[in-house]
Amino acid sequence: MTERLNTGSHDLPITDELAAFMRTGWADTRRADVSALPIAPWAAKRRATLAARFPGERLVVPSGTLKVRSNDWDYPFRPHSAFSYLTGAGEPGEVLVIEPSGEARLYVRPRSPREEGQEFYRDRRYGEFWVGRRPDLAEAAELYQVEVAHLRDLRLKGPARVLRGVDPEVDAMVEPGGGDAELECFLSETRLVKDEWEVAELQSAVDSTVRGFEDVVRAIPAALGHPRGERHLEGVFGLRSRLEGNTVGYDSIVASGAHACVLHWIRNDGALRPGDLVLLDAGVETDTLYTADVTRTLPLSGRFGSVQRQVYELVYEAQTAAIATLRPGARFRDFHRAAMRVICEGLHAWGLLKDSPDALMESGLYRRYTLCSSGHMLGLDVHDCARSRAEVYLDGVLEEGQVLTVEPGLYLQPDDLTLPEEFRGLGVRIEDDLVITADGARLMSGALPRHPDEVESWMAGLLR
Repeated sequence: MTERLNTGSHDLPITDELAAFMRTGWADTRRADVSALPIAPWAAKRRATLAARFPGERLVVPSGTLKVRSNDWDYPFRPHSAFSYLTGAGEPGEVLVIEPSGEARLYVRPRSPREEGQEFYRDRRYGEFWVGRRPDLAEAAELYQVEVAHLRDLRLKGPARVLRGVDPEVDAMVEPGGGDAELECFLSETRLVKDEWEVAELQSAVDSTVRGFEDVVRAIPAALGHPRGERHLEGVFGLRSRLEGNTVGYDSIVASGAHACVLHWIRNDGALRPGDLVLLDAGVETDTLYTADVTRTLPLSGRFGSVQRQVYELVYEAQTAAIATLRPGARFRDFHRAAMRVICEGLHAWGLLKDSPDALMESGLYRRYTLCSSGHMLGLDVHDCARSRAEVYLDGVLEEGQVLTVEPGLYLQPDDLTLPEEFRGLGVRIEDDLVITADGARLMSGALPRHPDEVESWMAGLLR
């Protein structure tokens, strides 16, 4: 791998005298208290599974590279989820190589020795004085419990399967082969069923998210008085995510009033009106990069209006029906169909759609008001395992240990003339995280109320 010093365009020149002075007079800061990360034994099992799937082949999985946000300022780095899953490491530019023998080696950029070079005080991307300390080689080997080598020693000779599109330098080292797509697919599918450690991490993410939602409700009175009240609530949740985790798992959606009809509303620049609903779709990402994904639609006044409650109750009934289908052996699409059946029945009963529920399920006319599917796998990515084949994911069957969201919604657009005026501009989504168990599913986010009566009581208790 090539190495160069990343200095700023306005960096001051370094004299020979200063360079010599900077190489001396530093205390020994090697750490003696480093111990293996809790993920290490689980990551070792996953690497063994990967090696067994492609015996006798070289497999290359990079962590990824830094991405410029503005000139010489990078976005915060997050490693590729497959790399994190297999190593627990997370610095930019690292590369996991599994040799044909099955031996794994992690190539890292270790901290720069003080007595050689200028990286530690001049390099704005990797220098310790600019971005903080990295482990040295010995520390990395202890942390990750895998053989470790310096990134500059990475050589990829001969055929290999590469997780491509993650690190251009790694891509350039190996000619593209027909097996790269198969590697990417397997790295996605192998994460469909979570191990015990992953389920615990996801539960931790959900628990922090619950506390974040409580914070948001408490902040509603102050946010109501701000012209960008949505951002006030976004910031409150973001604080919890940084205090208890790495950050948010995805850009939080804080959508008040008609903004809730925009599925991925992340501008969050609107004001809050006391009579409106606010849709909060947010999740804390743990330090190990597992994320929750929870949505609640809340009355800013603390109580639902009659039409708001009517719409909310239909979505609640749809979600309840969907959750009841979850068990090992059920088809992944079953829960969505169950939710949409309830939605069709409700829209028909309201007189919004004249066809029978059976006819609506066939024609899909109800989708004008629902727009999207009702859930997805959850894990290291908020939409986890997205590179999996349809036959083992979307068209597959559920297995014990899978974690998924159930999130039906109704999005009644403010300019939709097929709707009575009182319905227009209402958006309601309820989303929970569940893990498939031996005989059903466990509601991981059950600490947050779902039923409208319980939501009102919960909010009243927090707003006292």
